[in-house]
Amino acid sequence: MDLVIILSTLDATIRLSTPLLLACLAGLYSERAGVFDIGLEGKMLAAAFGAAAVAAVTNNVWLGLLAGVGVSLSTSALQGAAAITLKGNQLIAGVAINMLAAGLTTFLGIQWFAQGGRTPALTPDSRFGNITLPFADELAGVPVLGQIYSELISGHNLLVYIAFLAVPITWFVLYRTRFGLRLRAVGENPKAVDTAGISVIALRYQAVLITGLLCGLAGAFFSIAQGSGFGNNMTAGKGFIALAALIFAKWKPVPAMFTCLLFGFLDALQIRLQNTDIFGVTVPVQAIQALPYILTVVLLAGFIGKAVGPKAGGVAYTKER
Repeated sequence: MDLVIILSTLDATIRLSTPLLLACLAGLYSERAGVFDIGLEGKMLAAAFGAAAVAAVTNNVWLGLLAGVGVSLSTSALQGAAAITLKGNQLIAGVAINMLAAGLTTFLGIQWFAQGGRTPALTPDSRFGNITLPFADELAGVPVLGQIYSELISGHNLLVYIAFLAVPITWFVLYRTRFGLRLRAVGENPKAVDTAGISVIALRYQAVLITGLLCGLAGAFFSIAQGSGFGNNMTAGKGFIALAALIFAKWKPVPAMFTCLLFGFLDALQIRLQNTDIFGVTVPVQAIQALPYILTVVLLAGFIGKAVGPKAGGVAYTKER
């Protein structure tokens, strides 16, 4: 295969895996703290709408990003109140967030912009542009290594670099800091943490808010980085794929990155394979588009071994008196 085609496919892989990676790391924080979060999709969708709406009105990408993160944090706080403070069923709380985001974003989009639930198209000033790294243009003519640097590593928007930088940061926080140790302990044995005089509720809220921050970045990526505005259901199930990637990676940040890259590669591959003949047979577009979702089912069905999550995951904690 020609190097240009390979680099183009890998470039698309990085871009398409970015929201998956951010959402996957988001779920990692909350689930490591014992809060099972099926509401990643809803938080991303709400953030995508908030970011696009504010960016369209203010023509400022940074205000749009702040709005997206703010909406996601608010949604996370609401979910935390239901699942942590009120000790409601965490699964139902996540489903409620997904349903609320799907309905409310469409309703507000219709009421505010009268474009069928969409936001107005964004100008270049209200979107994140691609960043050219130092010496990328000068090295573009160097075979292989120069092309990899200039076409694959350089030329992405800010949120892409933040997503991949978040992987070593997450690893360091979880495994090399006191906060990470306590966070993992809360997900395994909250009673022991409580006995040590550390607030289980506070730690779980901190984890949920970190989840909201990362989901806000993921949602903003859809509407003000990869796209040029908000569209109905534009996250298209990526939150659920991120949740599957988290289980496949067994709640570890570095395997989560490679799993998201695998899903991103398959997504990039299905875009390239559309309307092409495979062994002389024209495969329907719908079958090609289903590849990432088929892979999700296949991997979870029998190729990951026994994936055991945090022992206290999904269980509300009640302080003993």
